[in-house]
Amino acid sequence: MGAVPVFRAGPVLRRPDAIAIASDTVRVPASPVDTLVVNLHNDNKVVIIGRLSRRLSYQLREHVMGKDPPAQRVNDTETAGVIARPPLLFLSALVLGHAADHVLPSPFGVPGTGTVRWIVAGVLILGGIALAAAGIRDFSRAGTPVPTNEPTRALVTSGAHGWSRNPIYIGMFSIYAGAGVADRSPWILILALPLAITIRYGVVAREEAYLERRFGDVYRDYKSRVRRWL
Repeated sequence: MGAVPVFRAGPVLRRPDAIAIASDTVRVPASPVDTLVVNLHNDNKVVIIGRLSRRLSYQLREHVMGKDPPAQRVNDTETAGVIARPPLLFLSALVLGHAADHVLPSPFGVPGTGTVRWIVAGVLILGGIALAAAGIRDFSRAGTPVPTNEPTRALVTSGAHGWSRNPIYIGMFSIYAGAGVADRSPWILILALPLAITIRYGVVAREEAYLERRFGDVYRDYKSRVRRWL
């Protein structure tokens, strides 16, 4: 038994030699003993029972997913070619800043009592996690990978990406700032500036050029409607 996700479909017709979905037909050989069960009231799953081949499952999934506009769903091996994975850049800045606190003089102190500092840090960290998670969920729903070293399969324009083109990076910056406040680390906060410049020109600029090549006018329209940051 196997299961594949599917969006809402019309009535399913069963014939020995074909399976039809609404007005569109996917014709693949099917054994008479195979059974296809589609829950029309809950469009989250299709259950395939018996000896129905993997090729049927794959073609059925591709048939449904293929309904996305061609300009918004593509499949090749080109990537954005960013300078480095963003999580590694943020982690490196955190480690470098923490180390600098122990070997370099402190240029300024991070103000705030223990309670205030932890409240501010907690808000920044939790808010950043929530925002980054929302952005990752948008990618997951669109069926496109989050890592920048993998090809983008779909242009994400809804959810958190409907009001910012880079909600995941904003969330990472919020987490980074919260860590700096919690650690009372002036160097972590100072390194936020070169980190921001690196993300802006070494990551975001390359991603934008890549998405414009990949999606053309669809991405340019999205870019004209939604801000890069806030």
